[in-house]
Amino acid sequence: MRRAITFLSTAIIAIAATVFIASPAHAHGYISSPPSRQAMCAQGRVANCGEIIYEPQSVEGPKGLRSCSGGNSRFAQLDDESRSWPATSVGTSVTFNWVLTARHATSTWEYYVGGTRIAVFNDQGRQPGATVSHSVSLGGRSGRQKVLAIWNIADTPNAFYSCVDLQVGGGSPDPTPTPTTGPTATPTPTPTPTSTTPSGTWTTGTAYQPGAVVTYGGASYRCIQAHTAIPGWEPPNVPALWQRL
Repeated sequence: MRRAITFLSTAIIAIAATVFIASPAHAHGYISSPPSRQAMCAQGRVANCGEIIYEPQSVEGPKGLRSCSGGNSRFAQLDDESRSWPATSVGTSVTFNWVLTARHATSTWEYYVGGTRIAVFNDQGRQPGATVSHSVSLGGRSGRQKVLAIWNIADTPNAFYSCVDLQVGGGSPDPTPTPTTGPTATPTPTPTPTSTTPSGTWTTGTAYQPGAVVTYGGASYRCIQAHTAIPGWEPPNVPALWQRL
């Protein structure tokens, strides 16, 4: 009997270890500028986006997809081409800036227009910084273009997806929709602060707790996720960390 119990315990531990290893990466990130579709939603510049307004950094799905939602039905609104997605005016080369709210070992970063890959950056399994920038040539394209950017994680089968709408060269981008006054869904209650952070001007190097209120660029923001401020995580750039008041 004792041998049987020992064998059963060993089997359970082995299965649990396998499940743990196969779990998705707890890494998150998205393109903050030019604003990706999830950034537009989080900033209230596009209405009725659903859950993505609370977690623009969470568009995760299996590698190899070519959709803005990463195949995630929770974020299907990102695939809806009938929406008036604002397009950012750019030149023939664009610097895409990622904000990573959790960093993870990276294989590659890919950029697509249509079905054509226009750029790839190989990190060879290295852990990225809190912000990542890539300068990408649009290859002579002009007019309205949609760029699909993919962050491929090195040690899981998953990737993170961001679509960015651009107006390249001459012409006027589609008019930006009137900003909404707030999400149509009932917002998640702001967590009670675990510690008190004095209100004041946002400053790098400061540890902020949920509920802390700061000012930046003449606007006020409330912290919604504990973190230590670093360059690139200014409140307007990371709606996953700060809520504008």
